[in-house]
Amino acid sequence: MNKLQNKVAVVTGASKGIGAAIASFYAAEGAKVVVNYAASKDAADRVVQAITATGGTALAVQADVSKEAEVRRLFQETERAFGALDILVNNAGVYRYEPIEDVSEETFHQHFNLNVLGSILTIQESLKLFSATGGTILNISSEAGRTPLPTGAVYSASKAALDALTTALSKEFSGRNIRINSILPGVVDTEGSRRGGFIGSEAETRLVATTPLGRTGQPEDIAKVAVFLASEDAAWITGEKISVSGGIYGL
Repeated sequence: MNKLQNKVAVVTGASKGIGAAIASFYAAEGAKVVVNYAASKDAADRVVQAITATGGTALAVQADVSKEAEVRRLFQETERAFGALDILVNNAGVYRYEPIEDVSEETFHQHFNLNVLGSILTIQESLKLFSATGGTILNISSEAGRTPLPTGAVYSASKAALDALTTALSKEFSGRNIRINSILPGVVDTEGSRRGGFIGSEAETRLVATTPLGRTGQPEDIAKVAVFLASEDAAWITGEKISVSGGIYGL
């Protein structure tokens, strides 16, 4: 416990699913957490209430991270509340699976504006708040970035771009004590994956049958790795793309 004591973390897209789990686990380890959300205010407030009810510190802040002005406001509110920043988790994202014939200009920009540009904008603002001792950035990517599935071309391309960002920035941050890593979840049981038709589907059954650990992932599986990567236990790790997928993508 207390691996993140007195650290300040911004977790984007933290009103539900993986983001909510990361925010909760960070708070349990002593971090002060900004729970970012785009539209789900009630859900974000519930995450904050659950954290504060157990003695943690959290604040919900609305911002669409694909919009520069809103990202700037998100970090201004973070600074106003907590004074500085130690950890950024880029979890906010969107995905849609559809045949390439159906991909529209709108779909393309929705994926890249949120999954890639949004991460760039939040990273830019986080650099202004990191102290001289450095900071930690985690990009919640996907195994789809390196093992794409049919009808997932645009989503997979956006996550591959996010991983390239991780690699490039790990080198760009040389000498600044800023670590940046990607977490690559496999199929995880979230509201989004249920809406996308993965959970409870034949596709899930097929994937679980070929997963060495024999089950679908849970948000908590990702959150535990996110705690490790943000802590001093991972002080010698940067530029990595770490699969958290039950072993299926390591076959």
